[in-house]
Formats: sequence, C-alpha cells, structure tokens
Amino acid sequence: QVRLVESGGGLVQAGGSLRLSCTASGRSFAGYAMGWFRRAPGKAKEREFVASVTWTGPNTYYADSVKGRFSISRDDAKNTVYLQMNSLKPEDTAVYYCAADHSDWGRHYPSIYDDWGQGTQVTVSS
Repeated sequence: QVRLVESGGGLVQAGGSLRLSCTASGRSFAGYAMGWFRRAPGKAKEREFVASVTWTGPNTYYADSVKGRFSISRDDAKNTVYLQMNSLKPEDTAVYYCAADHSDWGRHYPSIYDDWGQGTQVTVSS
C-alpha cells in the first residue's frame, strides 16, 4: 500500500494559479498511474475526475472542464505527482485528492484507484 500526502492547496483569487503536490511513501509509485480527483462543496458523495498520468508512456488524461488550464506531471525520482492549476475559477473550489491506480490504467473511474490521500482544500474567490 502506498501512503499519499497532498499539499499546496489554499485560497486564491479567480484567474490565479496553484500547484498541488502529492508525495508517496511506504513504497515507490513506479508502475502505477496517478490521478487527481476533487469533491466540491455540497457534493459529499461525488469525486470528480480531474486529471491522470500513467506510468507506461506516460499518457495524460484530463476532464473537459480543466483542459488547457491544468497540467499533470510526475517525478518518479521524488515519488511525487503535481497538478499545475492556472486560470482558476470559483467552480474549481473543492477538496483535491491524489490517488494511485495499481493497474496503470489511469482513467476517470474512482473505483479503479487503490490508494487515496486525505485531500487538500482549494478555494477560488471571485
């Protein structure tokens, strides 16, 4: 099992940028796809896919709502995956979660991910 810890969240004005980090411990995440999900206020049960990056390739995938604004990358030497978020909008406000997919499929279904972090809050003010 991989322990995942997110950081980098905070309060930012609309149009601003943040970079989230997710660092793995316990074992390397080599071979795993890594994903970012978010849960918006008032949507207690829904984790929305944001972006993912596979080990093989690597290949990246994005939700339509963040394409062109967000960028996911991984540094396997540091066991860290990043989410660069630019041109932030109030509707990006959410708790952002990092997750590891041991099958390296890295698609948008939360159920395929095996390990999850505790989340980091991102708040975008208008």
